[in-house]
Amino acid sequence: MRQLQSMFNFSVLRRVALNNPVKHLATFGIGLCIAFSVCACQKKPPAQPAAQAAENSISAQSSLPARVRTIIEASRARMTLGERYDPGYYSIPYPGGDVPNDRGVCTDVVIRAYRHIGIDFQQLIHKDMRNNFSAYPKLWRNKSTDTNIDHRRVPNIETFLNRAKASLPVSTRASDYHAGDLVTWRLPGGLPHIGIVSDRLALGSDRPLIIHNIGAGTAEDDILFAYPVNGHFRYFPDGT
Repeated sequence: MRQLQSMFNFSVLRRVALNNPVKHLATFGIGLCIAFSVCACQKKPPAQPAAQAAENSISAQSSLPARVRTIIEASRARMTLGERYDPGYYSIPYPGGDVPNDRGVCTDVVIRAYRHIGIDFQQLIHKDMRNNFSAYPKLWRNKSTDTNIDHRRVPNIETFLNRAKASLPVSTRASDYHAGDLVTWRLPGGLPHIGIVSDRLALGSDRPLIIHNIGAGTAEDDILFAYPVNGHFRYFPDGT
């Protein structure tokens, strides 16, 4: 299996994690995230109780546009799967390829949710990178496109959405972030992360929750302003 460039010695990281998995799980996870640069993982923030979240909806599901409702429902459904955070490199089909369904990273939450409304970021990003390769980051020393991994990297998704004119202003006002929007952050150490804006609010605030995977599977958390926001996007091309 093809391997990615790495800044970390994976054998050392793996050995440390196996010797003391509880104490060193976070260190091992951060190392994987930096090395693969797929997306970032951190210690997962406390989840809001489901009952409280359900009582604090931005709007009734029935009032959301169908495409937004579908994205949110599809991403939220993954919260029950107990998926494993796995930034590993996989050879997957193209188009419509996916890593094993019991695992994934932050980008996979977005990719899988948008496929429910007929948007395949794997195909879209590959086509744009193939025609405009110089416009995309070279953080991984990549010299050509790779349909297995390109779309699973946050900086590539940001670049594609910016080029698609889907970018919105980065704001400190919670009300500017609508259900179904995509938000990207830079976590400590500059690690990239992405999530989907929920239709539910944090308890006692006007701040929408975020559906994402930050290291412990898909979850719905109050993290919109927990880290520096790097990008804000709304992508629904061709009226989908």
